[in-house]
Amino acid sequence: MMTGSVRRDEFPSPEQRMPEWDGDHVHDSASGAASTDGGLLGIDPAELGDADLIRELHSLHRTRLDTLRHAADAALATHLRRTAELETEYLARYPGREVDPSRLRES
Repeated sequence: MMTGSVRRDEFPSPEQRMPEWDGDHVHDSASGAASTDGGLLGIDPAELGDADLIRELHSLHRTRLDTLRHAADAALATHLRRTAELETEYLARYPGREVDPSRLRES
């Protein structure tokens, strides 16, 4: 269960700060995913093989903190969008993914 944000209006989340962020997949079926300015964000995650999908996820997660702390707003918006696309594809491929019991909380 997700909890509500404790942030106040004067400290919006990255998604709230990014005018480019829409939370939806933005695809150009002929040439891959498109950004809001028409540039490519990368290959459509559905077209990636399993190993490539995992590699892309590793890359995004490895650069996450630096992007959050130091990138321009447009770069952060692109990072958020691409991460959402790749993670959504991963979950679609592995809906019964293995859950580590040590990561569960007692209810």
